[in-house]
Amino acid sequence: MELKEKIDIAAKWIAESERLVIFTGAGISTGSGLPDYRGPDGVWTRRDQGRPPPRSPPWDQVKPNPNHYAIVELMEMGKLNYLISQNVDGLHAKSGIPFDILSELHGNLYFIKCLSCNKKMLFEEAGWDKNKWGPGYRTQRVRKDQPTCPNCGGRIISSIVNFGDPLPYDELEESIKRSENADVFFVVGSSLVVTPAANMPGYAKRSGAKLIILNKGETPYDYECDLRFDDLIEDVLPPIVEKVKQILKEK
Repeated sequence: MELKEKIDIAAKWIAESERLVIFTGAGISTGSGLPDYRGPDGVWTRRDQGRPPPRSPPWDQVKPNPNHYAIVELMEMGKLNYLISQNVDGLHAKSGIPFDILSELHGNLYFIKCLSCNKKMLFEEAGWDKNKWGPGYRTQRVRKDQPTCPNCGGRIISSIVNFGDPLPYDELEESIKRSENADVFFVVGSSLVVTPAANMPGYAKRSGAKLIILNKGETPYDYECDLRFDDLIEDVLPPIVEKVKQILKEK
């Protein structure tokens, strides 16, 4: 099937959908200068080849790219029901996606959260100085006089989920619920190997959703999906959104 034909099909499904869920991985942020992990030049790919990690700009200087804004456009058209992301770069929030329709299953570099009341806030809002108190990871020893939650006084930790840490329960539960309720589930830039986040497409597919995968490189769901793109995200996602716009205008 030609690329244009596949773009037209994906756009038709999205335009007709009522419960579109998008799932993003590191691939969506490569256009912002950040490396992915398992792509041809990814962090783990280079490591396994005995090569040094790819260069990346300082994360606090990285900005959303057209792929992030394409998702914002879908939201503004009323077509985005929910966004699930494995990324910790905060670029979806920076692009304008509100937290009430966004689950960042692996956390967000810029936010700290309370283990007691689950309040999420910027490090600055919590009075947490990383130079003094460190990154605030869950496994870090609690130090005397370190800041506590301004809301309830509970322990606050970085929202980043490191290997071995539990995923945020509320966001995981909401992601499962939204995935099971989706009519179209669109994976963008993820190799879908890190679980439990990578289980979401399976929940959606088993519940009857059309599954679209856009990723350079194989995924475990390649033979289950309804539409597969092995192309650069910028060659597929923005054109799909433009086509959706066109379809909705003609209605």
